[in-house]
Amino acid sequence: MAAIGAYRPVREDAGRVAERLGATRDWVLSRTGVETRCVAGPDESVVDMAGLAAREALAAAAVPADAVDAVLVATSTNPQPCPAVAPQVAAGLGLRVAAFDINIACAGFCHALHVARSLIGAGGCATVLVVGADRMLDLVDPVDRATAPVFADGAGAVLVTATDGPPGVGPVVWGSDGARASALEVRPPLFAALGPLSPTPALRMDGLAVTRWACSTVPAVVRDIMSATGIGWDDVAALVPHQANGRLIRRIATRLDVPDGVVVADDVRFTGNTSSASVPLALHGLLADGRIRGGRWAVLVGFGSGLAYAGQAVRIPEPP
Repeated sequence: MAAIGAYRPVREDAGRVAERLGATRDWVLSRTGVETRCVAGPDESVVDMAGLAAREALAAAAVPADAVDAVLVATSTNPQPCPAVAPQVAAGLGLRVAAFDINIACAGFCHALHVARSLIGAGGCATVLVVGADRMLDLVDPVDRATAPVFADGAGAVLVTATDGPPGVGPVVWGSDGARASALEVRPPLFAALGPLSPTPALRMDGLAVTRWACSTVPAVVRDIMSATGIGWDDVAALVPHQANGRLIRRIATRLDVPDGVVVADDVRFTGNTSSASVPLALHGLLADGRIRGGRWAVLVGFGSGLAYAGQAVRIPEPP
């Protein structure tokens, strides 16, 4: 992983969300841990945000765009069934390379990162741009207390390159439990909501069911990631889970008994839950704030709608 880029729209304070919900700011904070969240403007499309994050990653790595062999975009909020977001991002960079989307919601970025690793490992690519980008507030009912206070918009990108040395992106641990998919889904389906009197599709979440699943699944996934990579907590600088909400992240960290010397990403406090973008944005935030340094391992894990999960350990990028 050569570099990370990010795009965060303007932040909105939790107090404004609370006011719309007829609640208090303290109520929102106690349930979500979200102090501010990023809200995209009407001129900040998923394609635009993904492109800006991608450009920052390329600039941070000092790599020209024409060195990129493929562009992968993890997103679940493309407003059109087609075309995909990735070819448009590639075009914005002046590229005519392989480009495709991966839609596994909150676990999408870590899935896409493994696909990039596999493309490079198979010899088909030397440099792959991986982006997670979502406008989650397009799918959120603004008066739904289960979703409105926590979801947000943004994009994060990483540049993955071939190396002659030890791999900097470890093996993936992934899976799904589709029997529980209804716990987090858009209802009604988009194509079922075409009539003039049809309800507007919106994200609906059974928060308790998702929390129970995550707490019983994610800690074991993190342990398996570290085992598959051959590392222990002494090798790890940061745990970067999907930024679902503050309470859930703390419960997962407690169940893992994360040592004091390992930073647990908490970007959800300031950015909100950006779904596919949350893992790269959280890692970017830790580096930007100087809370971690390049060279050591970070354990990434995405989880959510599907119910699906994926994660891997990565070497934190060194400054160019």
